[in-house]
Amino acid sequence: MSPPPVRKSHGTLVAAQVALLVTALGIVVLSGAIGPTDVSLPESARIVAGHLVPGLPWMSDGSITRLQDQAVWQFRLPRTLLAGLAGAGLALAGALMQAVVRNPLAEPYILGVSAGAGVGAVSVITLGSTALAGVALSTAAFVGALAATVAVYLLARLNGVLAPTRMILAGVALGSLLSAVTSYLTLTTEAQNVFSVLFFLLGSVSAAAMDDLIVPAVALAAVCVLALGRARALNALLVGDESATALGVNVGRFRTQLMLAAALLTGAVVSVSGGIGFVGLIVPHTARILVGADHRRMLPIAVLGGAVFLMVCDLLARTVAAPTEIPLGIVTAVVGAPFFLWLIRRGHAGRAGMNR
Repeated sequence: MSPPPVRKSHGTLVAAQVALLVTALGIVVLSGAIGPTDVSLPESARIVAGHLVPGLPWMSDGSITRLQDQAVWQFRLPRTLLAGLAGAGLALAGALMQAVVRNPLAEPYILGVSAGAGVGAVSVITLGSTALAGVALSTAAFVGALAATVAVYLLARLNGVLAPTRMILAGVALGSLLSAVTSYLTLTTEAQNVFSVLFFLLGSVSAAAMDDLIVPAVALAAVCVLALGRARALNALLVGDESATALGVNVGRFRTQLMLAAALLTGAVVSVSGGIGFVGLIVPHTARILVGADHRRMLPIAVLGGAVFLMVCDLLARTVAAPTEIPLGIVTAVVGAPFFLWLIRRGHAGRAGMNR
C-alpha cells in the first residue's frame, strides 16, 4: 500500500486537473451564451456539440437559428479558445523561464521577449505592411520576439556559458530599449493608429478566428512535449548547476533549449493575442502552491491554470464595461495582482519559491 502522504498528494493533483478541465469546459459554454445575440446556456452547449459531433438533430430542426450558430461558433468560441491557448502558453513560458534563470520573477516581459514582439507589431501598424515588404502583423510580432530572444541570449553568454543573472539584466535593459522604440513609433504615428497600438500592447483576442488558433496550438503542444519529457532535468536545475551536471544534465545546452522554446512559444502567442502580462508570473507560482515545485506535477497545472485564468479574464473584459471592451492586459493585472499579493500575505511564498 502506498504511504498516505503520497496518495494524498496524487489525489490533490488529479483533483486539481479535473477541476481545471471542468472549469475550462464550463467557461467555453458560458462564453458562447454571452453577447448581443440572445443565446442560452443549453443552446450554446448544443451548438458547440453540434459542430463537434456530426448529425445531431438540433442543428437542422430549426431550434438553432443561423445567427445564433454564427455568433457562437464563428465569433465567441474562437476568442475563448484563443484566450485559453494564450494563457496556457504564457504560463508554460513563464514556468520554463523561471527554471532557466532560477528566479521566480522571470517571465516573458522581464526577459524582453514581449517587448520585441511589440516592436514588430507596432512597426506594421504605424509604418504599414507595405513599408515592411508586405509582412503581416502576426509575422512581424513573431520575428520581433525571436530577434529579442537572440539578442538576450548573446548578451547573457559569459565565457561561452549562459549566465542566469546576466540574462535577467540583459532582458530588463533590452526590454526598456525596445519599449522606448515602441513609444517613439506610437508618438509619431497618425492618431487613428494609436488605438490599434494600445490594444495590441495591452492584449486582446476580440478579433480571433479559428485560423488564429493553429500556430499557438502547435507551439504549445511542441513545448509541452519538450518540457514534460525533460521534467526531471528541470527539477535538477532548481538545485544548482553543479548538482544538475552531476545528475547528467548538460546545463548550458539545456538552458539554451528551454530559453528558445519559451521564447518561440511566447512569440507564437503574442503574435495573435498581443502583449498580455502577468500570466507568466502568477500562474506558475499558484501551481507550485497547489501541487509543489516538482515540474512533473506543476507544469500540467500551470498550463491548465493559465488557460482558465485568461479565459475568465476575457469574459470579464467583454462584460464589465459592455459594450466597451477592456484590453486583456488591464484585466489580468487588476484581477491577478491582488490575488498574488494575497498569496504572499497568507505566507505561501516559500512553497511558491518567491523567497529565493
